[in-house]
Amino acid sequence: MKELIILQGIKKIYDLGKNRVEVLKGIDLSVNQGEFVAIMGPSGSGKSTLLNIIGCLDRPTEGRYLFEGNDVSNKSNDELAEIRNRKIGFVFQSFNLLPGMSAVKNVELPLLYSGVSGPERRALALEMLQRVGLSHRAEHKPPEMSGGEQQRVAIARALVNNPLVILADEPTGNLDSRSGTEIMEIFKHLHQEGTTIVLVTHERAVAGYAERVITIKDGVCMDGCF
Repeated sequence: MKELIILQGIKKIYDLGKNRVEVLKGIDLSVNQGEFVAIMGPSGSGKSTLLNIIGCLDRPTEGRYLFEGNDVSNKSNDELAEIRNRKIGFVFQSFNLLPGMSAVKNVELPLLYSGVSGPERRALALEMLQRVGLSHRAEHKPPEMSGGEQQRVAIARALVNNPLVILADEPTGNLDSRSGTEIMEIFKHLHQEGTTIVLVTHERAVAGYAERVITIKDGVCMDGCF
């Protein structure tokens, strides 16, 4: 299997005046193309910081991050934004949808930033909503939808640019158990279709959907990093 993500000696240190907080303490980690990986750990273990670095939302203080074989550790902000928009899909616990826009318009947003024309944007967005079983809610706005439906919209938005990897940070954290199971079944199906998924969770039942579970504690990888 081709290695899509390789982290080598990744450290993240926050300088808070007189205090230096070392959140990540030299993480070595690899994720193959097509893998479904879950990252687990207690609160404050560094798992969300790690996901932010993998998603090019944050930079490591030390170490190398290879994405598709290219070192992205020292890329410019514009270059990182390009990688995020074209190659990485994000799904967050809080959905991060624009409440005044319809579901289809929310899904279209990454394509708008990519310069895709209006008719093509709409067609692709509707296709993604259908893929997550939500085409019948295309014109509804997030406040008119359940939490599970909003998360489906967020997954459709993450998929619309055909990214190389989906990163999900506690995607079931704001959902009831039934909706959470439905969302995880969508991730399971996407993985079966060949999508690479890296998911952060504190729930063992959610991590059970993954092929491999990585355990982070106190900024150190304890298990499953390779």
